[in-house]
Amino acid sequence: MPETINNKKAYTLLEVTKSIQKTLEDRYKSSFWVLAEMNKLNYYSYSGHCYPELLEKKDGKVIALIKANLWKDDYLQINKTFQRVLKEPLKDGIKILFLAKISFKPEHGLALRIIDIDPGYTLGDLEKEKQETITRMKDEGIFNRNKILTLPLLPQRIAIISVETSKGYADFLNVIETNSWNYKFFHLLFPSLLQGDKAVKAICDQLNRIKKVIKHFDIVTIIRGGGGDIGLSFYNNYKLASKIALFPIPVITGIGHSTNETVSEMVSYSNEITPTKVAEYLMQKFHNFSIPVQKAEEKIIDKSRRLISEEESKFESETKLFNSVTKLLIVKEKQITYHLREKFFNRSLLLLKDRKSELNNTEKNIINMSPESVLKRGYSITQLDGKAIKSIKLVKKGIILKTVVYDGQITSKVESSHK
Repeated sequence: MPETINNKKAYTLLEVTKSIQKTLEDRYKSSFWVLAEMNKLNYYSYSGHCYPELLEKKDGKVIALIKANLWKDDYLQINKTFQRVLKEPLKDGIKILFLAKISFKPEHGLALRIIDIDPGYTLGDLEKEKQETITRMKDEGIFNRNKILTLPLLPQRIAIISVETSKGYADFLNVIETNSWNYKFFHLLFPSLLQGDKAVKAICDQLNRIKKVIKHFDIVTIIRGGGGDIGLSFYNNYKLASKIALFPIPVITGIGHSTNETVSEMVSYSNEITPTKVAEYLMQKFHNFSIPVQKAEEKIIDKSRRLISEEESKFESETKLFNSVTKLLIVKEKQITYHLREKFFNRSLLLLKDRKSELNNTEKNIINMSPESVLKRGYSITQLDGKAIKSIKLVKKGIILKTVVYDGQITSKVESSHK
């Protein structure tokens, strides 16, 4: 009951809060569905209870704020449903449609008791943001900008955005560093958060860092170990998606096992479902180059061997033919030589006989024409001073002449001469 203090009617705080409690209980006897953003889940592991902070925004400003209670048993059931439907636990920063009752306790104050949460609404809200981002980027003409870039023939220099300790990053490195083909890659990690409210800014900051040293890289990869649709919801953010779409070198994403592709994955040059698949995608680019080269090498070697074998066979055949022809020619040459020699000999023999006859005739002529033979035939030679007299003009009266005959000489003195 109220007391009168200094002529004023006063109630105790307990009386006021109990009155509020009764009024709310009379007014809100049944549960009802509420739309709100769960700013903070505030889960306490030691008790299993949650004390969410719920709010509503308009134009970026908070226009309503209230605390809530989510008791352990209800939380376990709701969280199980979220993991089944969304493949993610209940967490901060999502919009929810929840079944609630007004809870007011004099010692704790006003709160909403959350009884159930519809996971389908959360997915629908995420899909709405996704479609808005897609529409905006298409209207601005930037949706396919990264996709139309040219990927290097051998994308060897990789800038990696990931969490250094994540399994996805370890899986990626394991594939590219231990490949049996000995393909070599250069890679550098740009560590970043990949989930939560701060992930958008963290990834954008690392893209800006890479852009400053972009000449050292062929591609950018954004890789994480996986997650459900809520865990990936920030990849539908316009700021992040547009940053990827406008990046000057190809961006390849491998951010989870979800089949519901996010906008960031859609606008990237290529999207692979896991980090391992990203690594395999890069390996395949090397295969696409090296396998034809290897096949060409094998083809060249095989053709070279066949050509050499064919040439060896041809050479061997030609050698045999050459030997055969040579032997035949030698035989023929011997036969020809023999016939030629025989012919030459016979001809030479005839020539010798003819020459001998000529020589004999010449010899006879020489003998016949010799001074001795001439003198024998009654001729003589008249000489003056040892020289034969060829003209009467040389003979003068009184000179001494010598006349040579076959068997001696006659000396005489000229008494007269006339023609």
